[in-house]
Amino acid sequence: MTQDSTIAVIVNGAAGKMGREVVKAVTQAEDMTLFAAIDHNPQVQGLDVGTLVGMGEQDLFITQELEPTLAAAVQSHRQTVMVDFTHPSSVYHNVRAAIAYGVRPVVGTTGLSEEQIKDLAEFADKADVGCLIIPNFSIGMVLLQQAAVQASQYFDHVEIIELHHNQKADAPSGTALQTAQMLSELGKTYNPPQVEEKEHFPGARGSKVGEQIRVHSVRLPGLIAHQEVLFGAPGQIYTLRHDTSDRACYMPGVLLSIRKVIELQTLVFGLEKLI
Repeated sequence: MTQDSTIAVIVNGAAGKMGREVVKAVTQAEDMTLFAAIDHNPQVQGLDVGTLVGMGEQDLFITQELEPTLAAAVQSHRQTVMVDFTHPSSVYHNVRAAIAYGVRPVVGTTGLSEEQIKDLAEFADKADVGCLIIPNFSIGMVLLQQAAVQASQYFDHVEIIELHHNQKADAPSGTALQTAQMLSELGKTYNPPQVEEKEHFPGARGSKVGEQIRVHSVRLPGLIAHQEVLFGAPGQIYTLRHDTSDRACYMPGVLLSIRKVIELQTLVFGLEKLI
């Protein structure tokens, strides 16, 4: 497969835990070319990204210059994608810049507000540039969410617990918020009150999301990414849980998203829309 026929991929946040996995997955994909590795960590500037991720030298060096890289990619490749695993404080500007240059973003960074997503959707529509925002790239999480939607037909009480490593910047997680939103779109209000609750400390009962769904966040070293959806009814608890033990589990979803975003001319939210 020639370079011109492959998808040129820019990995933004390449030195992070997820970024390193994406670098390895893209390098090993026959229909993709790793075009650039972007990261703002001053300790990795100029390093060979292959050496950094343990693959050996790739003659591709980490830079923090995003916009010049976006411009160079569209000039040299017909199909260009930016995979973003950066930080909630920068992801909106990264995605908007990519769309402006005609580079299709695949966004794994969470923390975008509803207003920002709406703005990016409008911008992508005007530019006819596909964009994917994926709160969770795991196929298992998609199946959990689908099971939760089915269970909601039979349970009126539900709470969500999400557990992540203590380097995650946003809470609740984008996946937990997406799960709560999916349940809230089904036309029912959950957790009818049984008593007048009083929190002795703010947040003790978690955050209310959507239709009165409580979401609780845990941040501890040793965790990667985990989520429970607990349904309750008299005499029974129904628990759905997804556990991540290795970030490699996300890579099939990342590669699928890179291939699918090329076909889009608008913004799509959620991996479930692709499978």
